[in-house]
Amino acid sequence: MKEIKTFVHFAKPYRLWIILATLCMVVVTGMSLAGPWVIRSLTATIENGVNDVGTLAENTERVKILSVLVIGIYIMRALTRFGTNYISHYAAWKILEDIRSHIYNHFQKLSLRFFQDKQTGDLMSRVINDTRNFEVLLAHAIPTIVVNVIMFSGVTAILFTMNTELALYTLIPIPLLAWMVLKFSKISRPRFKKAQEEVAVLNSTLQDNFTGMKEIKAFTQEEQESKRTSKAVSGFTNAILRALKLSNAFHPGIELVSSIGTVIVIFFGGVMALNNNLGLPDLVAFLFYLQLLYQPITSLGQINEGIQQALASAERVVEVLDEEPEIKEPKHAKKLTNVKGAIEFKNVSFQYVKNIPVLNHISFKLKAGHTLALVGATGVGKTTIASLIPRFFDPTEGEIYIDHTDMRQLTLKSLRQQISIVSQDVFLFNGTVRENILYGRSGASDNDVISAAKAANAHDFILSLEHGYETKVGERGVKLSGGQKQRISIARAILKDAPILILDEATSAVDTETERLIQNAINKLKQDKTTIVIAHRLSTVQDADQILVLKEGKIVEQGKHVDLLAFDGLYKKLCRAQSTETYIAV
Repeated sequence: MKEIKTFVHFAKPYRLWIILATLCMVVVTGMSLAGPWVIRSLTATIENGVNDVGTLAENTERVKILSVLVIGIYIMRALTRFGTNYISHYAAWKILEDIRSHIYNHFQKLSLRFFQDKQTGDLMSRVINDTRNFEVLLAHAIPTIVVNVIMFSGVTAILFTMNTELALYTLIPIPLLAWMVLKFSKISRPRFKKAQEEVAVLNSTLQDNFTGMKEIKAFTQEEQESKRTSKAVSGFTNAILRALKLSNAFHPGIELVSSIGTVIVIFFGGVMALNNNLGLPDLVAFLFYLQLLYQPITSLGQINEGIQQALASAERVVEVLDEEPEIKEPKHAKKLTNVKGAIEFKNVSFQYVKNIPVLNHISFKLKAGHTLALVGATGVGKTTIASLIPRFFDPTEGEIYIDHTDMRQLTLKSLRQQISIVSQDVFLFNGTVRENILYGRSGASDNDVISAAKAANAHDFILSLEHGYETKVGERGVKLSGGQKQRISIARAILKDAPILILDEATSAVDTETERLIQNAINKLKQDKTTIVIAHRLSTVQDADQILVLKEGKIVEQGKHVDLLAFDGLYKKLCRAQSTETYIAV
C-alpha cells in the first residue's frame, strides 16, 4: 500500500482520461455480457422453429435481427476496446513521464554524499527500467481489474437469474483460484525485485565499461571485463528465469482449476437438461457465460505477474524517494545579495566517514577580493575546504560565513549563484562548445559567449574546430584535449562572473605553453574576485594574499609566500622540491 500511495497522486491530473477509459471499459464489458444473451435468444428462436413454434417468416426475421444485433455488438466492442487501450496507454505514459521527472528532481535535491557510494547505472535503472514496469500497472493491470470486477459481478448476477442451483455449482472453484492468486503474489514479488536488482547491476557494469573503454584497452583487460559483463548478464537471466518459472507453473494451474467449472456445468447442466429442469438455450448460454465468469480470475492471474513486477520496482523507487537531502535550507532562508565575497571558517571540522576526521578545527578569514591558496600533500583536506564553501557538504562542527552571514541561513540557489568553480577534472556535457560555455549563464548573447572565450584564450582554437562554436564536444568533452577543456571551463566561469571563485588545481597535467595560456585566462578571471586556489604549481601561489599549508587536516602554516619561505617550514620544503623540477605534492 505504501508504494501505491506514493504514486497515486500522480494520476490526479489525468483523472478525466482515466474516467473516459473506465467508461469505455464498462461499454466493452456490457457488449461482452450482451453477446451470450443474444446467442441464447438465437438458440431459442431456432429451437422454436424446429418445434414449429411461430411461422418460418417470423423466425427468419428474428434471426436476421439477432444477427445484425450481434454485428453491432462486436463493432461497438471493437471501437470501445480501442478507446480503452489507447486512452489507458496515453494516461499511463503521461503519468510515467511525471513520475520519472519527479524521481530525477528528487535526485537533484539529494546531497553529493548520497552519490558517492552509488553506481550511475543503478540510479539510471531506477529512473528508466523500474518505472517502465509502472506502465503495466497503469495501462494494463488497473483496466483489467476494473473490467473483470464488472464482468464477474455481471456474469454472476445473470447466472443466478437463469438458474440458482447451477450457478452455485459454478462457484465451487472460486476459493481455490483466489488462494492461488494470493499465494503467487506473496512468492513472486521478491523474485521480481531480485530480477530488477540484477538489471541495475548489469546497467552499472555496462555504464562503467563504456565510460572506461580507454582504460580497458590500455590495460588489456578486455577478457576480464568480458567475463564480468557476462556474469552480470547471467545474473539477470537466472533471476528473471527463476521468477518466470513460478509464473509458468501458475498460469496453467489457474487454467486447470478454471476448467473444473466447465466440467461441473457440463455434468450437472446436462443432467438438469435431460430431466427438463433446464432449457437447451439456457444450457448453451450458461456455457458461454461460464467462460466469462472464470475469465476475470484467469486474467487477474495472468496480469498478476505484471502487478508483482511493478510493485517490486515500486519498492526500489520508493527506497530512493525516502532518501532525505543532507543539505537543507531553513524554513525562512535568506537570499544572498550584494555579495562582496568575504569568507570566514570558524573552528570547522569535517568527516566523510564517522570517526575518520578530514578537517580538524580549521579557522581562517579571507577578505573580499583577496586570494587564498591551499597547499599540502594529498588527502589533507584542500578540496574538502573548497567543497564546503558552496555547501556541497556541511561541516561536522563549526560555522562558515559569507559576508558575515552563516551560510546555513542562506538559500542554496542564491549561495551557489555567487560561486564559480574551475576544477582539474573538467566535466563537459555532450553538446556544442557554445552550449557548454552558456552553462555559466544561460540566455547570454553570442557576443558575451565570444567575449568569455577570448578572455579564456579559447576563441582561436574554437574557431579552428570543424564547426566552430557549434562543434559537438562528445561525452565529457572526449573530442577535446585537456587544455582545451580547461579553457572552455574557464570561459564558462568568466561568463558566470560570480564574485567568489574556486580554482581546484586548474593548471595541473598540462604542458608549459598551455599552462601559460590557462594562467593568463585565470588572471583575468580573478580580477576583483574572492579566490580560493588549490595549488599544484607555485605559479598559482606566489601572488596569493594568504597561503594556508595543511597537514593531517590542520593548518600548520599560514602567511604570504615570502613570509613562509622565511619561516623555513613545510612550505619551504615544497618550494625546494619544485625547484628541483619536482611538482609540489598535492
